Amino acid sequence: MMASPAAALAGRLLRDLALRPRFLAPGSQAVQCTSRRWLNLQEYQSKKLMSDNGVRVQRFFVASTANEALEAAKRLNAKEIVLKAQILAGGRGKGVFNSGLKGGVHLTKDPKVVGQLAKQMIGYNLATKQTPKEGVKVNKVMIAEALDISRETYLAILMDRAYNGPVLVGSPQGGVDIEEVAASNPELIFKEPIDIFEGIKDSQAQRMAENLGFLGPLKNQAADQIKKLYNLFLKIDATQVEVNPFGETPEGQVVCFDAKINFDDNAEFRQKEIFAMDDKSENEPIENEAARYDLKYIGLDGNIACFVNGAGLAMATCDIIFLNGGKPANFLDLGGGVKESQVYQAFKLLTSDPKVEAILVNIFGGIVNCAIIANGITKACRELELKVPLVVRLEGTNVQEAQNILNNSGLPITSAVDLEDAAKKAVASVGKK
Repeated sequence: MMASPAAALAGRLLRDLALRPRFLAPGSQAVQCTSRRWLNLQEYQSKKLMSDNGVRVQRFFVASTANEALEAAKRLNAKEIVLKAQILAGGRGKGVFNSGLKGGVHLTKDPKVVGQLAKQMIGYNLATKQTPKEGVKVNKVMIAEALDISRETYLAILMDRAYNGPVLVGSPQGGVDIEEVAASNPELIFKEPIDIFEGIKDSQAQRMAENLGFLGPLKNQAADQIKKLYNLFLKIDATQVEVNPFGETPEGQVVCFDAKINFDDNAEFRQKEIFAMDDKSENEPIENEAARYDLKYIGLDGNIACFVNGAGLAMATCDIIFLNGGKPANFLDLGGGVKESQVYQAFKLLTSDPKVEAILVNIFGGIVNCAIIANGITKACRELELKVPLVVRLEGTNVQEAQNILNNSGLPITSAVDLEDAAKKAVASVGKK
């Protein structure tokens, strides 16, 4: 069965909940995160983290105005300059600004041009294949030294269950989609499991540098950078540090040209400085409000709100609504360890969306106590004076007590026996309006 467009979109939006590489040890599975929210860092923030920890990146400055960009370009004193709009979405190079400027990444040798381009970037929306149609407002630009790349390789450090710890993954073919390399040339994927107690050994770093094709003095230089990346990985409680390309320049330097860092959100208590950099400016206000209560909210374009626990159940719920002729308006994920107050806040968020014409609650109570959900639902219905149809399907821990709470509430709540029944009733309730 193919996923509905809504579930497919939801799946893309939730991609950071799992570590994506599929080219690890046979039988290894994606590591499902139980993070309370996503930590989003802009490119310049990730590069600063790397630079501060001895990892070689291009020299760069960040600017919030066109004048700052011009001054930064002069101060950089580089042969060639790359100007990059700072948004979280990919595809910036082929994006379009509502100022009329095409491209969120530009190369120039003239600092004056940097100022002129920045004037058409900062304060304007940049639309790419990964942004909403109206684009995302650019508040900052990065002005960096443009370096030639003579060779591109791929390097990642990530946690993998099959190895019960971190593993180095590398390929001499960088600058391309690594999954494609793994599918077409698996022999070009090299792995080095690291004992997290012993740390990375010199021999492992040297072997990976050699497998990546670094020769002569570059081999030692690459090995040194690999060790520094691993130390950064541990220091910041990362779940993944992916450098693509991990390249060499004609001048004989090994440079991390582009990097993606994923963090363990459970380590927020000891990574306060990093989590304070979290960029929420591109989130919808309702997403930020949901995060305040440890809820995950994703907006879609239909009219049936989905109130679930778990990303997989959320996507299944979106699918079955779609297959029964309805369209999800959003979904709100409670996760585990839910409290009654969170259920109330969840309903408050869902009903604040003017598109919502019905709410479908689909809870599978493993960790979650269904009775807590039921009490939260009845409280929300009374205090918020719910005006839209509500369909509830509960299964699992304390489900009988939960059903009694709902049945004895005197509220117009429609119960469902399973997910199929719930979806049909939710779609039908919208059709009756």
